[in-house]
Amino acid sequence: MSARSDTENWTISGAGGIVGPVVGSLRYASTSADWQPTEAKGFWMKPLFEDSDRGEKTLLMKVDPGAWSPMHSHPGELEQIYVLEGSFYDQDATMCAGDYCCRAPDALHEAGSKDGAIVLVIYTRW
Repeated sequence: MSARSDTENWTISGAGGIVGPVVGSLRYASTSADWQPTEAKGFWMKPLFEDSDRGEKTLLMKVDPGAWSPMHSHPGELEQIYVLEGSFYDQDATMCAGDYCCRAPDALHEAGSKDGAIVLVIYTRW
């Protein structure tokens, strides 16, 4: 993995979560944090961790029932998704609680949820 110089464009906007580098153990009570809107209508996030220099970020994402995001990619980012609650779909499959998906950097995909979902999302910059 190589670091890119556009860390300013890569950071999670908004407050909350742990910012790296981490020394020892740090904890964050995300249950008391508000869901923050994203650019996609019906998609909300709670940042959990971010280290721009290492190219790592972790967040919880809530998807409202019926929310949908058209085909897009995450340039230069490996995307990992773990469904915690509800169901979450892309153009290929619907994932339920306990299901996991890993996307290659720049992979085109759509995303949405028929009945709502909460997912853990981890991005690693390549």
